[in-house]
Amino acid sequence: MIRPLATLALVVAASVAAAPSGAQSSREPYPGFDTYVTAALKTFDVPGAAIAIVRNDSVIYARGYGVRDIDKRTPVDERTLFAIGSASKAFTAASVAMLVEEGKLRWDDRAAARLPGFELYDPAATRELTIRDLLSHRSGLARGDLLWGAAMFDRREVLRRVRFLEPSWGFRSQFGYQNLMYMAAGEVVHEASGTSWEDFVARRIFAPLGMTSSSTSITALASQSDVASPHMRVDDTLRVVPWRNIDIVGPAGAINSHVLDMAQWVRLQLGKGRYQGKQLIRADLVEEMHTPHTIIRIDTAQMRLNPDTHFSSYGLGWFLQDYRGKKVVHHGGNIDGMSALVAMLPDERFGMVILTNMNGTPLPTALMYRTVDAHLKAPAKDWSAEISRNTQRQLARAREAAQRRLAERATGTKPSLALERYVGTYADSMYGQVKVTNEGGTLRLAMGPLYEGPLEHWHYDTFRANWAQRHRGQSFVTFRLNASARVTGLEIEMGGGGIEFRRVPDGAARTADGAR
Repeated sequence: MIRPLATLALVVAASVAAAPSGAQSSREPYPGFDTYVTAALKTFDVPGAAIAIVRNDSVIYARGYGVRDIDKRTPVDERTLFAIGSASKAFTAASVAMLVEEGKLRWDDRAAARLPGFELYDPAATRELTIRDLLSHRSGLARGDLLWGAAMFDRREVLRRVRFLEPSWGFRSQFGYQNLMYMAAGEVVHEASGTSWEDFVARRIFAPLGMTSSSTSITALASQSDVASPHMRVDDTLRVVPWRNIDIVGPAGAINSHVLDMAQWVRLQLGKGRYQGKQLIRADLVEEMHTPHTIIRIDTAQMRLNPDTHFSSYGLGWFLQDYRGKKVVHHGGNIDGMSALVAMLPDERFGMVILTNMNGTPLPTALMYRTVDAHLKAPAKDWSAEISRNTQRQLARAREAAQRRLAERATGTKPSLALERYVGTYADSMYGQVKVTNEGGTLRLAMGPLYEGPLEHWHYDTFRANWAQRHRGQSFVTFRLNASARVTGLEIEMGGGGIEFRRVPDGAARTADGAR
């Protein structure tokens, strides 16, 4: 059973015993650092950012840059709240580790044994999938993020529908980033602890670390004043977009925090589970999370960009790599309008947190390498310029692909049928239902509360959905006809692939899912 979200800020405030130690400094940590960061924000067109640096269990630097909101122009400071996105995954792995220490879980417990009714498409994978597999992205499944991203189901129903997600690779054969499996891991925490993932993180991690401003839901932000606004490029213009509620997939990425709070999390990691004299997580379990479990292939383009990295892997909630002969433990996060990064060099007892209010920006990566170089006294490299050039090449390729799509458009065509004949309900076993209506001679498609908008005729029986929430972009929708000129289904192109929906026959139960 999914329990209601607690008011996490109150939970933490009521149970925290002491404020964090290790007072932060606002003095520039390296010559020219502030100038470089300010210039980097302009290079990547990022409205605002905040950075905290930890060394030898002290927060040696914490500062905000730029603005929280491009319209209001309020400055970012070290207590401005941002979404940390998938950097939340390490909190889920740490929650599991705490339960392993208590003997309530084992890393290699079968997930299905802990989650009654949980199944994968492949019965063999269902039998073998372990908690360790959930946390190390080796389930064999591609993302399937629309299952939670369209906000059509609650967490329990999302996990039930995972059984319809066909594997993209062999089980445990390669790395495949998977938010749904982290959602499952959060439910394992719930099952083993008797409390929700949200409450567990608040009581067992936020409270002892004094992370009094951190939360696991955007609902907690309503009472906060120092909050960054998410930003995205919409129609080639930088705009403020709404905060996105992702409570459904919370264990994979729903934490919100500021850099001072997150610096305490870094101190815990660098202290091998020890914080302010208390061992919160056993040291060998922290090492287990920082140990490679799944190999990640480094392609030629990555090697050209960063020749000082030779190996990459995933631990349990953390990416692992080498850089200039040092082990780097890190995890980024991206959710609508926000990008974040937590990075550490454990052997150096050195780490940082970088939070931004810009969608999908590589700025945190550029600043991470620049900061590590400064700490190691390595030759200075303009990472902002290097990564910006690489980003521009990627954007150019995307523009070229869009131009090719436009050139392939057949002009002078019209739909095969009268618009009314496309109207109906379409369903899929995994993704549920979409509805097509005819409003004043314009077809509209609705897929949950987030994806709704008019269908613009493209060519033949293909339309382009212009989502009402403009920052969600556009998607192509193609209707399928049979030999009798009846519409049998439709395909929506999203996330680099196509999702097929079968038409629900007139008179059939509107709650039915499509058959496989």
